[in-house]
Amino acid sequence: MTQLTRRHLIAGAPLLAGAPFVQAQRRRPPNIVLIMADDLGYGDLGCYGQKQIRTPNIDRLAAGGLRFTDAYAGCTVCAPSRSVLMTGYHMGHTSVRGNTGGQSLAESDVTLPMLLKELGYATGGYGKWGLGDRGTPGAPPKKGFDDFFGYLHQVHAHNFYTRLLVHNEDLYPLPGNEGGRHGTYSHDVISEKALGFIERNAARPFFCYVPSTIPHWELLVPEDSFGEYRGKFPERAFSRPGSRYADQPEMRAAYAAMITRLDREVGRMMELVRKLGQEDNTLFLFTSDNGGAMGILNEDYFNTSGGFRGHKQNLYEGGIRVPMIARWPGRVPAGAVSNMPWSFCDMLPTLVEFAGGRPPNGIDGISVAPALQGRAQRRKPEWLYWELPRWIGKEKRFADEIPMQAARNGDWKVVRPKPEGPLELYNLRTDPKESNDLAAREPKALERMGAYLKTARTAPRQLHEPGVYYWDPPQMAGGE
Repeated sequence: MTQLTRRHLIAGAPLLAGAPFVQAQRRRPPNIVLIMADDLGYGDLGCYGQKQIRTPNIDRLAAGGLRFTDAYAGCTVCAPSRSVLMTGYHMGHTSVRGNTGGQSLAESDVTLPMLLKELGYATGGYGKWGLGDRGTPGAPPKKGFDDFFGYLHQVHAHNFYTRLLVHNEDLYPLPGNEGGRHGTYSHDVISEKALGFIERNAARPFFCYVPSTIPHWELLVPEDSFGEYRGKFPERAFSRPGSRYADQPEMRAAYAAMITRLDREVGRMMELVRKLGQEDNTLFLFTSDNGGAMGILNEDYFNTSGGFRGHKQNLYEGGIRVPMIARWPGRVPAGAVSNMPWSFCDMLPTLVEFAGGRPPNGIDGISVAPALQGRAQRRKPEWLYWELPRWIGKEKRFADEIPMQAARNGDWKVVRPKPEGPLELYNLRTDPKESNDLAAREPKALERMGAYLKTARTAPRQLHEPGVYYWDPPQMAGGE
């Protein structure tokens, strides 16, 4: 395992490519609470236009802070998006580019919690990791977390009444779920652990990463949330061939209830921070790991995509544009809205700057700390890049082909919707729904954008999956 030491940060050892260490500011650096929903669409929150699902606490977070309209996930599926967030490298360079569920970060990867820990932060992660299972180089304790509780392998996280969770790398039984019983909703246990971490570490700067497991399928939620929405929506029969999910029959009601339950937990974290006297010294961030999944099933009753084209698993706006809210009283302007484009690879340098340090040289992301504080962002993210390589065969090796790709530069966006396929070109200022392909009409713009795609990536590492699963057999072939 790579040991991140003060020597690396001061002397510029090769690990950090010469990045100097910057001492923490005189004032205590902010606590950071980063909450990331799982498969929550751009339009699923009231503050982003949702009318049928209650999200009062997240809406309050937005009212007291800054809401971004043009923020992007790292990828259009779970694990790669999280890899971008943790490493500061976009999809052309980050370590985990497959979504099978068990691929690990590389031993040499330097992550956001590793950097924050070196800057004096207590670091905790609560929810779905997806970047390294037990015994791999990417397991959370090896990537900077003092404490982690939840799911390591993301396919395991598809089960809300699992028999067990993972605490660091140890198994944590949930006896109430033995024998197929629904006694303990995993999301609730994970939320309690996150609250406990915040309370234990109120006397020092802390980083609380909460990659929630909802509203990812399976659509299943306890009665105290489900009852609010029972019978409220016209339901549509739906089945997934071969699925072992225990979806509730009223699927729209379950989906809405899951989001409202997540909102409840956001409110509990906000209230705890207030009671601990840390409200004015805590940066809250709320986002989603990719676009909404409802569209995959030709089901967008709630306008989950926010009116944008596409959904999870493709690279149109509906698959990668996500909610992004920041609140830090007195430092982030309240009730503000920004249309500056930025993405998950910019999160690491931004948060490291707030913590009083400098990120590694050579990463793709840049700090957007000025924009978060309502100041002029002199250097803005110039190019945003995404891809999704296709894996093939029982060994799940990556196909030797040009993958699905997309890039944004200013108002222009280029999309390769299928591997080896032709490029499409859109102007997001005049056509945010990507309905008018300008590839034939704007050859110079297409050539410039296409040239960038050729230089934006290196070949991905091959996938390695664990041969034995420590929970019930995976519920699906892959890591949706």
